Amino acid sequence: MVATAVTSAFFSVTSSPDSSDSKNKKLGSIKSKPSVSSGSLQVKANAQAPPKINGTVAVTTSVEGSKNDDGASSPPPRTFINQLPDWSMLLAAITTIFLAAEKQWMMLDWKPRRPDMVIDPFGIGKIVQDGLVFSQNFSIRSYEIGVDQTASIETLMNHLQETAINHCRSAGLLGEGFGATPEMCKKNLIWVVTRMQVVVDRYPTWGDVVQVDTWVSASGKNGMRRDWLVSNSETGEILTRATSVWVMMNKLTRRLSKIPEEVRGEIEPFFMNSDPVLAEDSQKLVKLDDSTAEHVCKGLTPKWSDLDVNQHVNNVKYIGWILESAPLPILESHELSAMTLEYRRECGRDSVLQSLTTVSDSNTENAVNVGEFNCQHLLRLEDGAEIVRGRTRWRPKHAESSANMDQISAERA
Repeated sequence: MVATAVTSAFFSVTSSPDSSDSKNKKLGSIKSKPSVSSGSLQVKANAQAPPKINGTVAVTTSVEGSKNDDGASSPPPRTFINQLPDWSMLLAAITTIFLAAEKQWMMLDWKPRRPDMVIDPFGIGKIVQDGLVFSQNFSIRSYEIGVDQTASIETLMNHLQETAINHCRSAGLLGEGFGATPEMCKKNLIWVVTRMQVVVDRYPTWGDVVQVDTWVSASGKNGMRRDWLVSNSETGEILTRATSVWVMMNKLTRRLSKIPEEVRGEIEPFFMNSDPVLAEDSQKLVKLDDSTAEHVCKGLTPKWSDLDVNQHVNNVKYIGWILESAPLPILESHELSAMTLEYRRECGRDSVLQSLTTVSDSNTENAVNVGEFNCQHLLRLEDGAEIVRGRTRWRPKHAESSANMDQISAERA
């Protein structure tokens, strides 16, 4: 049937049997005779030619149909044009397609499936536990791993920072600023981190999918604490725990500020009454100088790409600068297992910094810490102004790293 329909679209088909006999009769009466003027053959059909009017051939058609030799009318021929579907049906089909597409698009105006869970339609993350905890998954990319085939500490810190911003956006607290609420934007206030504490139990590898959970709590009268818990999304194994303290700073005067009541009213409903995910590191961070530092790296300068939208150096960049002065044997044989940082001031794009590090043995009385090292760090400007104080703990990567530990001890001596 399909072949018949296609054939009938290109060739005229009439329903009168007399017309076919008449056509055969006409085809049989074709004859030829030589032309007198040109010597070529002239073909003449025994059919009536259309009349000429003023030298122009006039073609007469009928809307109702064509007539055969007997004068009987026949239906119009079935051609390609009149075999097309009805245009109204085609328009109805197109309208249906657009309505279906619009319905799918309107589904992005999502609503929570359950009161305790709000899902981001773009897959950025979800809010769980009565809207107080934000959860987001990250896949470890090939460009996020180092020579050990594991994610770098900078990668993990970027994940923590990303979930903090997405938490504010999903909760509806993101104003025009970067991580600032609408009332904070009105008052030119931004969040700055003053203290960060991280413990890494195990580093994820390429292809792993990690789940990062974060929540906020009050910290004193004018601070906010943010905690993170990083786990393997498939097994639930805890990989990293982190806690931090944030305060407000005026982005025009670059001075710390108290939390205004209008801002407090915005953020307090999202505070979670919980203890820190890590016990506070009460050990004091010592200040290094040229006489106490064992390793010094000078001439560190921020690049344009190191600045964030608040026009100061991203806090993750400070970690990379701190590790610039860490001894190479430690980096080769050990991995960073814990870190405590105190951010004392910001630096601009024209700043020139120095990174200072000194190494000390861990507590050898505890058998678990055998082979571990502690490092004290200081990141400062050339004029001596402190940027970040820090302390890191390093554990052996492999059991056969004792030779490298001997090398570290020899270098310290």
